[in-house]
Amino acid sequence: MIIQFDTIEESVIPHFYDGEKETIARMYVDGRNKIMRGRLPAGASIGLHTHETSSEIIFVLEGSGKVLYDGVYEALGAGECHYCPKGHSHSLINDTERDLVFFAVVPEQ
Repeated sequence: MIIQFDTIEESVIPHFYDGEKETIARMYVDGRNKIMRGRLPAGASIGLHTHETSSEIIFVLEGSGKVLYDGVYEALGAGECHYCPKGHSHSLINDTERDLVFFAVVPEQ
């Protein structure tokens, strides 16, 4: 199966998980997985949340920022991958002046 993100309607999610500004995303959801290409504008964030029933994998395509993972900040840039296992918490933060573009997969477990 091929997922063509450019053919999926773009969603603008204000204050995603109580984060700053907005998250812009194209998502494929089938009830078992959420697969998305997202963008955080400068100064935007996805708020801190815990993965109770799933894990999440975030791969940065463009730009840089940081994650808050279980209380610790970690720098994250293009070509790097962040993994948040089930039961852990994280936040994705764009603390730069450029867009942060990422690919994320959330498999329900």
